[in-house]
Amino acid sequence: MSNLLKNKKIILIIGGGIAAYKSLDLIRLLKKQECEIKVVLTKSGEKFVTPLSISSLSQNKVLQDIFDSEKEGEMDHISLSRWCDIILFAPITANSIAKLASGRADDLASTLILASSKQVILVPSMNVRMWMHKATQNNINKLLDFGYLSIGPSTGEMACGEYGEGKMSSAEEIYKYIVNYFSDRNIAKNKKLKAIVTAGPTKEYIDPVRFITNNSSGKQGYEIAKSLAKFGVNTTLISGPTILKKPENVHFIQVESADEMYKETKKALPADIAVCTAAITDFKPQKYENNKIKDDSLTLTFKRNVDILEFLSKNNFQRPKLVVGFAAETQDILKLAKEKKNKKYCDWIIANDVSRPGIGFNSDYNAVSIIYGNKIEKIEKNLKSYIAERIAKKIVNNFIQ
Repeated sequence: MSNLLKNKKIILIIGGGIAAYKSLDLIRLLKKQECEIKVVLTKSGEKFVTPLSISSLSQNKVLQDIFDSEKEGEMDHISLSRWCDIILFAPITANSIAKLASGRADDLASTLILASSKQVILVPSMNVRMWMHKATQNNINKLLDFGYLSIGPSTGEMACGEYGEGKMSSAEEIYKYIVNYFSDRNIAKNKKLKAIVTAGPTKEYIDPVRFITNNSSGKQGYEIAKSLAKFGVNTTLISGPTILKKPENVHFIQVESADEMYKETKKALPADIAVCTAAITDFKPQKYENNKIKDDSLTLTFKRNVDILEFLSKNNFQRPKLVVGFAAETQDILKLAKEKKNKKYCDWIIANDVSRPGIGFNSDYNAVSIIYGNKIEKIEKNLKSYIAERIAKKIVNNFIQ
């Protein structure tokens, strides 16, 4: 573990707030592990900690301005965004959270985050009422949906004398989180794990203009693929028709029908992990009409589509070590999910109630139960990006022995 952080490049942004002093302890802990740290100090942060203290601990110049007069022609927010492995904003205030959520870029901290594709980790610190305010909660959830991560806040007594949630996590807690962050990704990379994720609906054409499909948006599958890739897993996403943007750092394959998805899934084997989130249309027309049907009345005969989850689970020759299915149900959720798990022979089944308002199909939120062995792990309603992170971490941890 002591070598895990060696030569990792971390940008630490120190915002305003009495808890800013904890960032000095954090710098000391990270430097002991031979991290390279560059610190961006906001104007409000300078009210609580001095540039001299920071530069003495980080052994680097403290950065405060977008344009550095000592580096002609070089913009710090661009060069910094390319240099680092992660960006850590600790502490971050309600004001800075709101600024990032709105996409404002009016200082070095906000411009480098907007210009970067690296992982951003936020460490909130504020009064309990400010933290619990709907505006702050909406803003932090928006940032989590962007893919940012958050540490804390914790619950305790605050400098203002009040007690509650909003206290900045300790330097030791933040340090452990960063170690675990790199550890999880390092393990996945070292093990050279490969994953297949299926997502979205499928279309089954009746004639050139008509088809049957379902209401799946593909959002949960896309988020799982993104999270696995962030953990260092070589991830292939096989997607039915959606309006979603192709995730970064993922091998992306677009398909339309269940047969096409089955064909591409077979081609993607062998793999260590298969996560079948796709809502494959169960049936397809027995016969496809080459021309648009003009009949006043219509009788269709259907046949079952291939079951990709069952194929992967029963494939003795190239079966992934971990096969994860999804069960989108409207009643008897856990009972039906368990029956599906046993019938399909998958290792895990993740159940959700698509009849609940505000979650499931076409929503940014979900609530799931992960069924594995004789255990059930519930994740209450949250953003699909958060749920995907939890699922991906559990998958990666399954390979840590």
